[in-house]
Formats: sequence, C-alpha cells, structure tokens
Amino acid sequence: MYEFHGDKRRYFDMTRQVTEEYIIPYLKESFPLSPETRVLEIGCGEAGVLKAFTDLGCQTFGIELEESRLEFARQFMAEELKAGKVQFLNKDIYDVNVQTDIGEAFDLVILKDVIEHIPDQAKFMPQLHKLLKPGGRVFFAFPPWYMPYGGHQQVLPGKAASRLPWYHLLPGPMYPGMLKLLGMPANSIATMLEIRSTGISIQRFEKICRNSGFAIESRRFYLFNPIYKFKFGIRPRLQNKLVAGIPRLRDFFTMGMYYIVKPAEKTA
Repeated sequence: MYEFHGDKRRYFDMTRQVTEEYIIPYLKESFPLSPETRVLEIGCGEAGVLKAFTDLGCQTFGIELEESRLEFARQFMAEELKAGKVQFLNKDIYDVNVQTDIGEAFDLVILKDVIEHIPDQAKFMPQLHKLLKPGGRVFFAFPPWYMPYGGHQQVLPGKAASRLPWYHLLPGPMYPGMLKLLGMPANSIATMLEIRSTGISIQRFEKICRNSGFAIESRRFYLFNPIYKFKFGIRPRLQNKLVAGIPRLRDFFTMGMYYIVKPAEKTA
C-alpha cells in the first residue's frame, strides 16, 4: 500500500495543495469565489479540500460518513472550527435534512473522489438540488471506472496487487479470483467488490447528470490526474483532445475528470 494512505496529515496536505493549485483555479474560470461563498463538501474526509477554501475566507461545511476521519479533520482544522469558519456533520448523505442538519443552502457543493463511492448515484444526484442556492454550482472530480486504476487497487497491500492496471475490469468471479490469486485477504476483496459496485464511467456520469436535471457547464479531461503530482511526483497532463473526443475510448486512458455542473434551465 502507498504509505500516504495511512499518513492522515500528509493526505490532508496533499488534498489542500491540489485544491489550491488546480481545483480553485479551475472553478474561478467560470465561478466567482469570495468570503461570502458558502461551500459544502460531501465526503470531506480529513478536510484538506475545505482548508483551501477557508484560507480564501469562504464559509465551509463538511459532511463525512466516517467519524474516525472527522476526528482528524477537527484536529487539523481546530483553529478554523474555533473561528467558526467550518462546521462538520457525521452523517450518511442520504439521511441529511437541510433545514435541521445544515440550516442554509450553499453556493458551491464539492464531491472530490466521492461520487464513485456513493451507491445508486441516479438516486443521489437529484438530491443535490436541495443543497444549492439559486445560481449555485456542483464540482465533481473522479477517476473514470475504466481507467487503469479505476478500481482503486492502488490502496491494496503488495506491489503486484496495487500496481497492476485494468484487472479490476475482469468480468464476474474472475476479478475476486484474481484478487485471491494475488494474495489479498477477504476484507480487501470485499472492499474492492464494493468499489466495483459503485464505479462510474464518463458516459454514465453525464447521463445521470442530464437525467437529474443538471447541465454540464465545464469539464476537463486529465491524462494524469493532478493529485498524482503530490502522490507520485507525476506532472499533471491534460488528455489529448482527439482521445477526449472519442466516447468510451477516453474512459480507458483518462485518469481524472473535473466537472462543474449547474441546474438545467427548465423548458416550457
């Protein structure tokens, strides 16, 4: 397993840096950010993303299912919590009530490396409308399922299991069989199968967006995901425009997607 997955402080710093250097500049191309901007992150983890926004003066709110991760978030964001710049909620997003749990909608909702872990995305995404103020936006970042490491096998122990590309695409029982052959314990196999059940492709994501009443305002294809700069020392690189323009093929070679979506205009 790559050691940064266990180093929560380092992971917090990496997500803060990628947000400062890549996500915020991308957002600013079409969406103004100011101290009045209310930002919600769903699946905030240790809150590195939110740290970058509080540093801009934004008011932030993080929702996270795993209490253990919020314990680190409260530790790393202690000053911001004391100053009232951030709030955290430990709850399943499906159980969140805007009025009682949050109290006010947001200008910007962020899901960074989260949508590919949420069950039943087609049911989930329409609920984002109730979290947005008029004129609000949603930012998504995720690795397409068909890309070389779309199965998140990089988190597995052992060099072969964590570095072998595309084997998460093996059909049916061949995938768990391969994991077992690579020496993975039962709990790791179960985790990988859970990830397979929620993995999302570019085409499927965009279809769900349209069906959920969202219009895609902007999208960016990365051959090398920006987070790889901080994880592996690999310089981020945009996808070739020709490859990015070919549906399905691009899924296999695009290692990161950025999207900004907004509520679609209603037609008469």
